[in-house]
Amino acid sequence: MVNLGLSRVEDAVAAKHPGLSEYASCQSHAFMKGIGTFITGTGAVFIIQKALNTRLPYPLQWSVLLSVVAGSVASYTMTTRETKKCSNLWLYLETGDTTNPEEKGVRQTLRPETKTNKYGDALE
Repeated sequence: MVNLGLSRVEDAVAAKHPGLSEYASCQSHAFMKGIGTFITGTGAVFIIQKALNTRLPYPLQWSVLLSVVAGSVASYTMTTRETKKCSNLWLYLETGDTTNPEEKGVRQTLRPETKTNKYGDALE
């Protein structure tokens, strides 16, 4: 049995996926980065609101609410970005391919193949 966070993974599954520990480490780092972003973002927005409280006076509960919402949005954005990187890492570790499979379809539909001359200039 291989420990992966709090759960255990069978040895056979871990042997099939050699990049499992790197992926788990990446996901753990992404989640910790999200928690740090939430704490930092909430604190920063709260401090900024307190500094501006002389110009825009409103109750403390609204300052806390806006700070928590701003911290949550920043945390969600950071965690989503980092999780996407971990997903790409997992695909790379499993397949060895560096391009995202969803991007392959987008590239083919958006950029039709253009012909080039020997100097690299695109021909119409």
